[in-house]
Amino acid sequence: MPEYDAEAIERVARIKREVTERLLALPGVNLVSIGRKETGGESTGELAIQIWVDEKLPMSAIPAEQRIPAEIDGVPTDVYV
Repeated sequence: MPEYDAEAIERVARIKREVTERLLALPGVNLVSIGRKETGGESTGELAIQIWVDEKLPMSAIPAEQRIPAEIDGVPTDVYV
């Protein structure tokens, strides 16, 4: 696993702080954290903003204004149930 320098961690933490309130206001979102992004159950090694939801839904079932973006200010997001 890659190690992250303090600057990278602080950047992700700052962006997470800036967007947490907005993300928690979305229906079904109950926690916002920082961790390694996973794809197919495997870590990609990227530092990401993790968003925990009650239920994962297909994008087509989520109104555009309520969708969690794939990245925020260049930081990938990762959605968990």
